[in-house]
Order: sequence, then structure tokens, then C-alpha cells
Amino acid sequence: MKNYLNFENEIKELETQLDNLKDPYNNEGISEVNTNKISLFEEKVNKKLKKIYSELNPWQITQVARHEDRPKAKFFIENLFEDFISLCGDRFYGEDKSVIAGFAKFNNQSVLVIGQEKGENLEERLDRNFGMMRPEGYRKSIRLMELANKFNIPIITFIDTPGAYPGVGAEERGQAEAIARSIESCMKLKVPTISIIIGEGGSGGAIALASASKVIMLENSIYSVISPEGCATILWRDPKKTLEAAQAMKLTSNELFELNIIDEIIEEPIGGAHRDKEKILESTRKSIQKNLDYFKNLNEDEIILHRNNKFLNIGRSGGFSSTSSVNSGLSFNKISKFNFLKDKIFANKKILAISLISILIISLAIYLL
Repeated sequence: MKNYLNFENEIKELETQLDNLKDPYNNEGISEVNTNKISLFEEKVNKKLKKIYSELNPWQITQVARHEDRPKAKFFIENLFEDFISLCGDRFYGEDKSVIAGFAKFNNQSVLVIGQEKGENLEERLDRNFGMMRPEGYRKSIRLMELANKFNIPIITFIDTPGAYPGVGAEERGQAEAIARSIESCMKLKVPTISIIIGEGGSGGAIALASASKVIMLENSIYSVISPEGCATILWRDPKKTLEAAQAMKLTSNELFELNIIDEIIEEPIGGAHRDKEKILESTRKSIQKNLDYFKNLNEDEIILHRNNKFLNIGRSGGFSSTSSVNSGLSFNKISKFNFLKDKIFANKKILAISLISILIISLAIYLL
């Protein structure tokens, strides 16, 4: 049974009629399948989907990102990678089922895969805590990222979480420290890291694993510091003002790409990733391969510098690098440092000269008197 969002009622009606045409046994009596009419209805459904999804507002995109049929991290891991070996435990407390992690092969290349998993049904969602990681989940990720770093293995993460788990137990076990250490670990890695936001990228729970060399978003996913409901409650004291909050937060892929917070958008099939999972798989596969190839000719220092410059450039018009090239960034940093020191020395000399002139004038005045 298909699940429809509240703005998809027209599509639901059309697809119900289409299903009846494809299965005439549901009607009174038995009739032949009218292929011409089916083709016309399919075309009508596609046109309606295209129209609706081209006009989505940020709150509607948030609903698509949370769609229960949307492909989850487990789906991508099972279909994109081979020989996946799941590894468990943080060696401190226990296992966190909200995150799947392990080593695998991607096009015959060894990679570490980490995915935040929400679950497919209610039982799974409860077991996986709706994708909200606890401290042990982040510590498991840190342990495996450091292992991948040691053996020069690229890291791919799939982000899909409303945020880190805010429970008392999680706070007692050091939730904030675990998130901070995860971010620090990501920034220090000497191997390329690729983060793909496949649904929700919520708060520190997402950034803990998305501090990556390349941050990619599926077209109808979201990435924000807080949920629209939470933002509306804090700013307007009204959780119903989710549309206003979503518009103000700039949480959609297109808005974040314009702000240079993310590096790439993976186009989704019309109607969302859940309508054609094979197509989104192929698009994701191509994106991962393209980005892995990008880092093949960079050494460890260049990979770290690339990642640092990427985050330092956020919110700046020109950033610290004159071009996107890593080498030019290196030389530009040296030039900037030299110019800064030169300006400082010149300023100090100027102050010294003014001081000396002032002393001479005062001394001359005293002598004449």
C-alpha cells in the first residue's frame, strides 16, 4: 500500500483510478485491459507529479524527506556495496543500533561505510531509536574512522537523523563530548570522506558525521540546526508555524548549495526518491565514484587542507583560498600570512616614527622655553 502526503491527494485519486484500469477484476464483471487509457492516465499522473514537485515549499520538502517509504541507509548499503562486514560496539559501553557501520567494497575499492538508520517499520524504528544516535554510536563511528584512517581507506557516510538522542542516559554518558570528538575526528582524517544526506540532516547529530571532504544531498532532503517544529516553538511559541520556520531556516538542498554549505545535489526521480529506488541508487553510485576519483591524486596534506578550506570558506565571500585549487590555496595562505605580518610591521614602524617625532617636538619646546 502506497503512502501519500497531504499535498498528494490529487495524485492519490489518479493512481487509484490507474490501478483499477490495470486490474479490471476489481470492477463489476470482467473486461479487457485498455492499454491506451492506461498510457493516458500514466502521462496524467507524471504531469501532475511534475507540477506539484516543482512548486514544493520548504515545509513540504521536509515532509518528503521524512516520507516513511523513502530509501534508508540500510537500503543503500545493501545495494551499493559488496562484502559488507558490520562492526559493533564502542569498546566503552555497548552497541547503538541507530547506526550501521562496517567495511565493504565499492567497485572493488575498500571503503568504510557508516549509515544512520531509522528503520522500515514501527518495531525496527523503536529498536533503532528512530535514527537518533547515542554517545556509544558516535564513539563506535570514531573508533572505525580512526581505523580506516590508519589503513588509508576512504569513508562514506549516509546521514538520516532528526538529531542526536536527548535522553537523560545519553547526557549522563557524555552525548555532547561524543559529538564534539566525532567532529574533531572527522576534521583530522587524512583520508577522503563523503557524506550523503539521504533524508533528514538534523542538528549536531548530523554534523558529527557530516564534517566531510564532500557533503552531498539528495534533492528532497533537508539539513538544518533544528527541526522546523522546534524552531517555530522557540521563535514564535507556536509549533504550527512550521512553514515560516522552514522558509527562514534555509534547509533545502538548493538553498544550501547556493550558500556553499553543501557541494552537490543528487537529482531525485519525479515524486521523490521512494518512487524509483533503482534510479536513485544509480545516481548515488555515480556521485560516489566521481567524488572518490576526485581525491585519488591528492596526498594526505592536500586532503586535510581541502576539507579545512571548505569549512573555513562557509559564510565568507572569498574565503582563505583564491581559487578552488588546493595548491593555490596553500600558496595563497602563505601570501596572506606574509602580507599580514608585513602590514603589522609597517603599522608598528609608523607608530614608532610618530612617537619619536612627538618626543623631539616636546624636547625642542622645553629647550626653547
